[in-house]
Amino acid sequence: MAARYPAIEFGLGAAFVATVLVLRDDPARLVPGLVFVATLAAVTLTDLERRVIPNGILAVSAIAAVAISAAMDPGGMPERAAAAAAAGGLLLLAALAYPRGMGMGDVKLAALMGLYLGRAVAPALLVAFAAGALAGVGLMLRDGAGARKRAIPFGPFLALGGIVGLLAGDAMLDWYLGTFSGG
Repeated sequence: MAARYPAIEFGLGAAFVATVLVLRDDPARLVPGLVFVATLAAVTLTDLERRVIPNGILAVSAIAAVAISAAMDPGGMPERAAAAAAAGGLLLLAALAYPRGMGMGDVKLAALMGLYLGRAVAPALLVAFAAGALAGVGLMLRDGAGARKRAIPFGPFLALGGIVGLLAGDAMLDWYLGTFSGG
């Protein structure tokens, strides 16, 4: 457990550096990106330790996302609101279909990701689900069928997807749309 703290501190530092390096020329994305990264670190730690994503963290971060976006990129608010509704709605459907498999904290975190990422929430969720599935397969290979009864927190996988979405989500979408839609 104690080894987790230096790993999180290193990971947070690396995420801050990567965010600054990738977004340094765009303050309207850099400022909320740094807040988002800090939020994801707090969520990851809490979900790993307590298997809960605190509403207080999500609420403060959502207020910050709206305030920063309203001040620095007011034209992007409709896209961010739509992305929040779509991402939160998608995970809400999953939580309603299998309540023991996903908590409402994950649903709210996905909506928050939409507020910060806009359209880049789509590749973020794809990465999160792929990483979660890969971890699940790894557990099943290691522990056999008994692994199906083990619960693993999904928040850290959403956080990983959020980092990928922040740093590369728009580029991933542009590549996909350019390659497969001819646009």
